[in-house]
Amino acid sequence: MGKVWLVTGASRGLGREITRAALDAGETVVATARSADAVRDAFGGDQDRLHALALDITDAEAARSVAAETTERFGAIDVLVNNAGYAELGFFETFTDAAVRRQFEVNLFGTMNVARAVAPHMRQRRSGLFVTISSVSGLVSSGGGAVYSASKFAVEGWMEGFAEELAPLGVRSLLVEPGMLRTDFMDPKSASFGSLDIPDYAEAVAQYRAFIDEANGNQPGDPKRLAARIVVLASQAEAPSRLVFGDDARQWAGAKIDRLRQEIARSAELG
Repeated sequence: MGKVWLVTGASRGLGREITRAALDAGETVVATARSADAVRDAFGGDQDRLHALALDITDAEAARSVAAETTERFGAIDVLVNNAGYAELGFFETFTDAAVRRQFEVNLFGTMNVARAVAPHMRQRRSGLFVTISSVSGLVSSGGGAVYSASKFAVEGWMEGFAEELAPLGVRSLLVEPGMLRTDFMDPKSASFGSLDIPDYAEAVAQYRAFIDEANGNQPGDPKRLAARIVVLASQAEAPSRLVFGDDARQWAGAKIDRLRQEIARSAELG
């Protein structure tokens, strides 16, 4: 048996591709989603190294149960892929407070729940890899993405510090920051959009929704290629701590770095 992987949000999108790539590499994968049947349906139910479990990442006790069940059955969790999440796409003031809090409940606190459940098992063995699926939107924010970016900025800040805490104990971290991937991430069944109508934003919101509709299904990034890259990096002893994936992501991140350098220099001039 190769490594044991625990993947959240494994029934579709990037999570499904990572699960498939790990299986193709000979790994054992405990693949989770809110419905275990959805995972089995996604893979045809004929994979002997695939073990489907139900997990709502916002349920901390369920996360602990899945981590305990996985280690009891397989002896270890070698790689955690914290992938489950969704996007609130739209202008900030068009979201209710409940919608914003739900974004953080899933993307940040849900991701923390799984990490908190798995970390003790990796610390005990002084071995393991946290793969946290962030986004270039965790580095760069823009109009229409403020709420989603806020949740991913928070994930980045938390995981950057947590990784330093884990490193002396033999546990590694890889933050994955993709650009736009050809998944159903922008589809209404995955993304959520603001529900409040504000006339001042009406024209801009309409233009943003048109952009999302046009981009959905036409994103430049290949999720299969990213999944394969993650599996390869997981096998390396000296993997990078960050993977900025896609020409679009690297361009946006690079432009943000350039702006920050200019603003830092300007701040120095101001004294």
